[in-house]
Amino acid sequence: METNKERKVDGSMSVVITGASRGLGKAIAIAFAQEGYNLYLSSATSSTLNKTVEELKKQFPAINIQQNHFDLSKKEAAQSLGDWILRFGGRIDILVNNAGSFEPGGVHNEADGVLENQIAVNLYSAYHLTRRLLASMMKQEPLEGTRGHIFNMCSIASLHAYNNGGAYSISKFALYGFSKNLREEMKPHGIKVTAVMPGAVLTDSWGNFDNSSRRIMEASDIAKIIVATSQLSPQACVEDIIIRPQQGDL
Repeated sequence: METNKERKVDGSMSVVITGASRGLGKAIAIAFAQEGYNLYLSSATSSTLNKTVEELKKQFPAINIQQNHFDLSKKEAAQSLGDWILRFGGRIDILVNNAGSFEPGGVHNEADGVLENQIAVNLYSAYHLTRRLLASMMKQEPLEGTRGHIFNMCSIASLHAYNNGGAYSISKFALYGFSKNLREEMKPHGIKVTAVMPGAVLTDSWGNFDNSSRRIMEASDIAKIIVATSQLSPQACVEDIIIRPQQGDL
């Protein structure tokens, strides 16, 4: 009898990851590549994505990796990314809506337009790409009891006000709301939906932060828990992943 591992390694399963060129997206791509998934990777910056894909192809020569860059803050670009993926004609087993950005400021003092920017990148990108791919996912034959799994990269800021992050927190609250609604809609279609809400994670956005004391989490921590969540039985769905540094939020 073919096992999950054998089925993955033979190249029949695929994952779509946005914001995949660095940080959490890159770590998630590595984690799924280690499981034998084919990768569809997107990022707004082609040069950074090219470098990441070169590294992945050297490390994982047996898997198929496709890449394309899109500015997902634009509705048309998010839809075009979906169309580009669909043209390959394969299964979409995992979708990780990871594209996002952080612009500091509070509701009372952030620049005009910040809310619109944050909503566009952190919410609309996931909304429009997911809508473009859902029809295909809902039609595909169940594999191991499910038709797919969608992960939306929310944030601890989806649960409570985030210091110096007015519009950012608002956008992440909205992304969490999108996840909750999508979860209910996809239950009868055999598609799982998980909202991922990490606290502080060491990525490029932290600059030269000294993490020698291991104060904040590693990107691989988030990637590992996403992969583990995707491997549960078809009758189990982790709806929310809340993961914080051991010593709490900064």
